[in-house]
Amino acid sequence: MDAYPIVRGLVRPLIWGLFRPRVEGAEHFPATGPVILAGNHPSTLDQFFPPVLTRRRVTYLAKSEYFTRPGLLGRGMRLLLESIGMVPLDRGGATAAEAALRRGREVLAGGGVLGIYPEGTRSPDGRLHRGKTGVARLALTTGAPVVPIAVIGSRALMPPGARLPRPGRVVVRIGAPLDFSDHPGPADDGAALRSVTDEVMAELQRLSGAEYVDRYAADVKAEGRDRAA
Repeated sequence: MDAYPIVRGLVRPLIWGLFRPRVEGAEHFPATGPVILAGNHPSTLDQFFPPVLTRRRVTYLAKSEYFTRPGLLGRGMRLLLESIGMVPLDRGGATAAEAALRRGREVLAGGGVLGIYPEGTRSPDGRLHRGKTGVARLALTTGAPVVPIAVIGSRALMPPGARLPRPGRVVVRIGAPLDFSDHPGPADDGAALRSVTDEVMAELQRLSGAEYVDRYAADVKAEGRDRAA
């Protein structure tokens, strides 16, 4: 069963009622055709905004750990995510993530909207971190435009460790589509992948106003765990 319309219909009034999102740049969101939606990720709330701000279906690449949690609640989570088209992403490296990227290319080939967080994980400190190159691989292999989308204020409403969010206002800024269809670099060239990824991250930094750190968020998280141990 396709639960996406049902879940979206239930979540939409909650999101609008609790967070009163102010949307800037809605005209940049293409009405049709394949789109790679690349966002910043300061809070677990972030993924709820794009699906309720557009009539188009948004398929997100989600970390594979969401699909493998034990127990009844874990199985329920997996069934829910699968029913709304979420794609598990193994974050163990480019090879491990290839299955998810292949599914992402299928979504784009069908003219759909694919959501991805280039940082690869939620920001550990609210800053914007070095992007991983999956977004560039998808852009260069499919020719789909990348639409940067920055969510501002979500971290204050639901910081890491919080079980429930508190009400407040969130700003969602949508940037103009970035077209890499004529990029000279091939999709398997490391320099080309880094160039495209850095351009996407620069636009996310401009839209979000967040401090940029040229380090992977996962590495910063690991350092924090080591200091706390």
